[in-house]
Amino acid sequence: MRVHFLNCVSTCPLGGLLMDGESKRLRGRLTCTSLLVEGPQGLILIDTGFGTRDVVEPRSRLSPFFLGLLRPELREEMTALRQVEALGFARDDVRDIVLTHLDFDHAGGLDDFPEARVHLMRKERDAALTQDTWLDRQRYRPQQWSRRDKWIPYTAGEGEPWFDFDAVRQLHGLPPEILLVPLIGHTLGHTGVAVSVGERWLLNAGDAYFFHREVDVRSPRCPPGLGLYQTMMEKNRAARLWNQKRLRDLRRDHPGEIEVFCSHDVKEFERHAGRPATRPAGRWGAGPALERGEGAPGAP
Repeated sequence: MRVHFLNCVSTCPLGGLLMDGESKRLRGRLTCTSLLVEGPQGLILIDTGFGTRDVVEPRSRLSPFFLGLLRPELREEMTALRQVEALGFARDDVRDIVLTHLDFDHAGGLDDFPEARVHLMRKERDAALTQDTWLDRQRYRPQQWSRRDKWIPYTAGEGEPWFDFDAVRQLHGLPPEILLVPLIGHTLGHTGVAVSVGERWLLNAGDAYFFHREVDVRSPRCPPGLGLYQTMMEKNRAARLWNQKRLRDLRRDHPGEIEVFCSHDVKEFERHAGRPATRPAGRWGAGPALERGEGAPGAP
C-alpha cells in the first residue's frame, strides 16, 4: 500500500500567532490533512477536507460563523477530488472513505465521491444527525452529505487491543492494515485512524490535538488562541485531555513504531508530505509517498 498526504484546503483562523504559533499576520494557517491510501481493492481516503461544492457554494454549505472565523482558502485544486485526479486517478477509484469525525472541514468532500462507502463511528453519525446544540448545527453540515445509504457505522467499545489502546476496529471490506482507534473528546464519536506502512504505523489522530507541541513528551504546550478554540469545540473535556495524554504516552513508549500526527498542524503536514502545505499533490510532485516495505517517515 502507498500513502499520500493531502492538504484539502487550508483554513486561516483569526488570531495569527495565537492560533498557529508562528504567523505574523492577523490570520494564521492550519491544514486539513487527509490521507490517500492505495489499497489492493482501490483507493481509500481518510477524511476529505473541504469539497468542490464548498468551493463553489460556500455560503449555502458552510456556516457564516465558521466562514468568518476560519476563512478557508477555497481553492478547487486543493480539494481531495482534484488532488486524486492530479495523481492520475479517477473519482470512482476511491472505493472507501474513513472519517475521523463529521465536522465540516473533514467531511466536505463526501459529495465528490458518491459511490464510496463511508466508515465512521455510530455515535458520531447520531450526534451529527441530531444536532442538539447551536454549535452542533454550525459544525455538522448535512448540506455536505447528499446521500447516506453507503455509510457504515461502528459501535464504540467493540474491537481488539492495539498497542496501549482497546476497542480498535478493523473495517468492513478493508485490509487489516487500516484500523479505527477511538479518541473521543473533540466530538462524541471522534476516532483516530491507524495505517500500517512497512514496519511502522501512521496514526492520524484527527482533532484529538491541533498543535504538534501538544504531544511533546517533555513539555507539551499549545498557542493560547488555538487552545481556546479546542475548548470551544470539545464535547467531553476530560476525555479529550486524557486522550492527549495517551497519545503522548504512545509516542514515548513506541518511538520507532508509530508516527502520530493531527489534522491541522502545518509543520507535521509538511514533514510528512515533503512539500509546502499550499501546494496540491500531483501538479508539483506528490512528495514522498510512503509504501509498504519502505518504512514510515524518519525511517533510516
